[in-house]
Amino acid sequence: MDKSSSQADEEEIQALEEEIRLLTEEYEDVLQESTFFPDEEMLESIKSFQGETQGEATGHESLSDLKAELESLERDLSFLTAFTGFHFTSHSKKTVERTKNGILQKHRLSGKCHSMSFQLEFQLLEMPNNEEVSAVVSDLSIVMESREDSNMSKFVSRIEECGDLQTFFTSLSTYAEWYEHRRHTFLHFKAKYPDIVALPEGVLGDFLILRNPKVSGFELMIVWKIHLDEEGTTTPVLDLLPKVPEQVMEQRMTTVESIPGCFRSVLRLFGIEAAIESLIKVLGSEK
Repeated sequence: MDKSSSQADEEEIQALEEEIRLLTEEYEDVLQESTFFPDEEMLESIKSFQGETQGEATGHESLSDLKAELESLERDLSFLTAFTGFHFTSHSKKTVERTKNGILQKHRLSGKCHSMSFQLEFQLLEMPNNEEVSAVVSDLSIVMESREDSNMSKFVSRIEECGDLQTFFTSLSTYAEWYEHRRHTFLHFKAKYPDIVALPEGVLGDFLILRNPKVSGFELMIVWKIHLDEEGTTTPVLDLLPKVPEQVMEQRMTTVESIPGCFRSVLRLFGIEAAIESLIKVLGSEK
């Protein structure tokens, strides 16, 4: 066998070894792949599983035990969704690198918290440390529909820099809960007092207008901001801005100026809904 033929054989062997290595890694990634499917696909999988296990429980758990365990898991999932507001629609991970020091994986995650959708992409380095495993998040990217909110945008930017996913999920849960509460409150008052309450920016806006149809030009704007600082603390901030015709302002200057302060006092004493309700009733009684 000449030298050139031997070299060609050696190169072919090396190519085959490299192909085997790549296929092995790909196979391991498939085994580790973790995906959450939409509810419809999950239900189909459950039905298929139930059909396959029918009459095959000999020597294992009975079918009734498996069904009870499945129902228990479904209740736990339903409770967690209701408690946190989170509903994850998809998740995938892929191994990027394996070393003796740890495993680097790339994750993609999407879902909703109440009515707010989000998408995450990040790398997770898992390193064994004695009997524990430490994890480091890097290359975090967050896409959210509400990033036009300057407070949310600053908070997300900080989270992307530090990779603090725990703070992100905890703060998002509280923020989205207030966001949903404001939307429901605006819907409630618009439906109950359609002639008085106006929502110029719809239910997703951050203010509503109160008008007395019998008093032209007189308006009260209730501004409801949801403040989220860079540390993840969420605070609802409400204020009242009156718009009063000039002739009324001249006659009742003291009364008009006291309205915002009175509204804040009622807020502290009775809460948001009661404060808005009382304001609407007073406005509706004006002739």
